[in-house]
Amino acid sequence: MSDILERILAVKAEEVRVSSKERPDVREESVLADPPRGFLAAMKRKIDMGHAAVIAEIKKASPSKGILRDDFDPPSIARSYAEHGAACLSVLTDRQFFKGDPEYLKAARGACTLPVLRKDFMIDPWQIFESRAMGADAILLIVAALDLPQMKEMEAAAIDLGMDVLVEVHDRSELDLALELETKLVGVNNRNLKTFEVSLRNTLDLLDSMPEDRIVVTESGILEPGDVSLMREQGVNAFLVGEAFMRAADPGLALARLFSMP
Repeated sequence: MSDILERILAVKAEEVRVSSKERPDVREESVLADPPRGFLAAMKRKIDMGHAAVIAEIKKASPSKGILRDDFDPPSIARSYAEHGAACLSVLTDRQFFKGDPEYLKAARGACTLPVLRKDFMIDPWQIFESRAMGADAILLIVAALDLPQMKEMEAAAIDLGMDVLVEVHDRSELDLALELETKLVGVNNRNLKTFEVSLRNTLDLLDSMPEDRIVVTESGILEPGDVSLMREQGVNAFLVGEAFMRAADPGLALARLFSMP
């Protein structure tokens, strides 16, 4: 585990400890939230139509790159993504390291009809209920941050709430664990957690080990149309892209250009 991930998880544990005491009724809140929009179903619809299924990310900053976008307006960004062909949204809610906020997720989801992934570091089932209470339609589980019993417990909580799960891996050993889960969405992060270097080989090298019933989501390093073509030629039709869009004047237009959408 990288030093930065260890620091993030330590901060997250303290956040959960405090927040769970402040909001003991979050499970009840989760049941009262608007129904989930069907994250996996939206991805499948795009792929079945022959299109790239793009999870377009909304994030203000990252630990390695700092502030990505000064003019940060989640509702406007969400509408632009929706207008230009995104299948789903991903919204960063981690405050300390990514300058995110749960309010960004609420605002983005309220501005369009796309399903939304809560992008954060899940370490406790309490966060699953918190995610649904804020309106998230899907959650992220990072294999590098969790053991298998933890992932199974949180996946079960998400499924009970009607949410979908994206499980993220970086290498073959993590993939073996991810395939023990029920979810069909497997994200391969092309960024090395230790060096932060990015290589699309991360995704390509795992394809032979991926069951046919899984949808591979390639994450990080998709920067130009050639990257998209390379992946699609290998049968990878789902993408999570953020940084390339966040630096553009119009994030949705950047999405359309990258994926050659009308």
